[in-house]
Amino acid sequence: MEIRDNLKYTEDHEWVLINGNSITLGITDYAQDSLSDIVYVELPEVGTIVESGETVGNIESVKAVAELYSPVSGEVSEVNKDLEDQPDLVNTDPYDDGWMLKIQLEPGGFDEGSLMNEEEYEDYIGKIKNK
Repeated sequence: MEIRDNLKYTEDHEWVLINGNSITLGITDYAQDSLSDIVYVELPEVGTIVESGETVGNIESVKAVAELYSPVSGEVSEVNKDLEDQPDLVNTDPYDDGWMLKIQLEPGGFDEGSLMNEEEYEDYIGKIKNK
């Protein structure tokens, strides 16, 4: 399982790449592995206003449907259109080709302290696996 040190993580197994006043969002390697074969990804339209903690999409696999949550407030500035025809990119490359959306942050729309770093996320997954 891959966990990258340049990303931040949520308890819902999303990853966040911070780039100035915008973020890129996707699901972690742990999440895609837990879901198994992803067959469909539903994402919001560009221009959609999202609130931190709000559902911003659905990820459908052969096993289940999982919700994608936004850890920030802002406006969707880009979605990964490749996932429409190739949702399995999330399985094969969750951190690069399988990214899901980009959000332009609104002022005060982001609390970086609410996210985990690589070590904290690794510990978090360890606790889940040991339950």
